[in-house]
Amino acid sequence: MRRQTGPMKSSAGALPDVAAGVALSAYRLAGGIVAPFLPRLLPSRTRRGRRDTSRTAERRGYPSLARPPGSLVWVHAVSVGETNAVMPVIERLTAAGHAVVFTSTTATSAEVAAARLPAGAVHQYAPYDVVGCVARFLCHWRPRLAIVVESEIWPTIIAELSRAAIPLVVVNARLSERSFRGWRRVGPVAARVFGEIDLCLAQSETSGRMFSALGAPSVVVAGNLKFDASPLAADPRETESLRSAIAGRPVWLAASTHDGEEAVVADAHRRLARTRRGLLTIIVPRHPARGEAVAALLADAGLSAVRRSTGAPPDDAVDVYVADTLGELGLFYRVAPIAFIGNSLVAGGGHNPIEPVRLDAAVLHGPNVDNFAEVYERLDRATRRPPVTDARTLAEAVAVLLDDPAAAADSAVRATAALEPLAGAVDRTMDALRPWLADPGGRA
Repeated sequence: MRRQTGPMKSSAGALPDVAAGVALSAYRLAGGIVAPFLPRLLPSRTRRGRRDTSRTAERRGYPSLARPPGSLVWVHAVSVGETNAVMPVIERLTAAGHAVVFTSTTATSAEVAAARLPAGAVHQYAPYDVVGCVARFLCHWRPRLAIVVESEIWPTIIAELSRAAIPLVVVNARLSERSFRGWRRVGPVAARVFGEIDLCLAQSETSGRMFSALGAPSVVVAGNLKFDASPLAADPRETESLRSAIAGRPVWLAASTHDGEEAVVADAHRRLARTRRGLLTIIVPRHPARGEAVAALLADAGLSAVRRSTGAPPDDAVDVYVADTLGELGLFYRVAPIAFIGNSLVAGGGHNPIEPVRLDAAVLHGPNVDNFAEVYERLDRATRRPPVTDARTLAEAVAVLLDDPAAAADSAVRATAALEPLAGAVDRTMDALRPWLADPGGRA
């Protein structure tokens, strides 16, 4: 671990300090004006499977559960990946006698939380970044400490925590280059917001320097919690059933795909299938509600596709199996020896490659991986496999690994070895949190 000190000066031409205060005041005022209308903006996103409209009151800070007595810690993560990453920390907190209110913003993460939260922890949706919503949330839950995961930097939440004298720690902290540049353009605003963070536990040296440059006063590189997360779970019976259904077929997986990538995967499948009898491609859309649209796209491309959500099996007549169910990615990483990780051919920043590596899949990806740049760089160096850029290069990379299972296995072994030295972030994170949790009595 290395402590980062001395925030860099903000870039030339940034907002003056007075304007920064005005900008933050305007942000808070706008939030108060818009807040009553926010629930009406959510139904369109609900149709894409991202929101739970039955619990919108929680977003406005109204609790649906009673506060447990004693010491309570608020832990917040945005979605599924961050939820899985922080779960070992939550388990350590509850084992030490602290209650936890865990918040997130998506319906999928809420379902993961319902399945994985230990006794002593409860889930709520996070309050909107609006003064009234945050104040209601804090008044009810009265946390002794707030922990946010990765890059969840919300100005009003941070200001209200400071107003209530509740310490704030950012764990597994990271920023993309794009986010960093955006904050640097409003340097004094960033200095006021990031300056209220009591402790930042960064994933990497690069992320640590970014947080320090933006004004975080205390930054420690603790490593990436995702390296310590348990392998994604899978039902053993479902795993064996799927393996039996696809036995003898060459199989590869396109995981966590986004709009625009399925067409590339379909093209790659056609190229591969010309010389590989019985080829099966599995597509796992990042958002399961897109399954029907993905299946329609595949049909238009002349491919036979079935959706897992319908219960249809991937028999020998099926070209593409659309895995449009929630929480089964661990199953598909187990049955497919090759995994292309989506959100990397589109300008999305990539998704977590650690999960397939932990399950011995050979990993392929596109060029747009800013969200996990250092991890992918380490993997690419170890496996000597460059990013794919289109259907042709994707098909060529998959073909090499399909035709040489030993090469696929070797790629998985090299990737695992490359990540092994990076373990231990959970222990380092808990060591850093210990001073903030020293009083077991906590706030009642």
